[in-house]
Amino acid sequence: MGDDELAVEVREAVSRLARRLRQERPPHELGLTSLSVLSRLYRLGPASPSALAAAENVQPQSMTRALAVLTERGLVVREPHPTDRRQTVVSVTDAGRAVLDEDRSRRDAWLAGVIADRLTPVEQEFLRAAAKLLEVLSR
Repeated sequence: MGDDELAVEVREAVSRLARRLRQERPPHELGLTSLSVLSRLYRLGPASPSALAAAENVQPQSMTRALAVLTERGLVVREPHPTDRRQTVVSVTDAGRAVLDEDRSRRDAWLAGVIADRLTPVEQEFLRAAAKLLEVLSR
């Protein structure tokens, strides 16, 4: 198998797995942009709306809508920037962390069950190595 064929196989497998993991999400009615923003704030800490829009590769108007939904649901809070009063900083709330924790726990439990049920111990070790390689590719 050539490098091009391997690239296609990896892309298709990762895409199918990502789609399947999205299906395991608990029903919280948040869009993918909102969930991605919430997750980014959870992992990396507070950020300005413009920095979030740039990091998520979305238009500022789309970020404004996503943040409005998250703020309305109490999942993020906006506060004045500590040094530039013209800006705001967005932070995830405890309720936002709980939504993400539930989302991740449910998907992790599904994936752990599938791995345990469908893969042999040797295949699980291969998957562990593949996960490390996928991490390298994602950087």
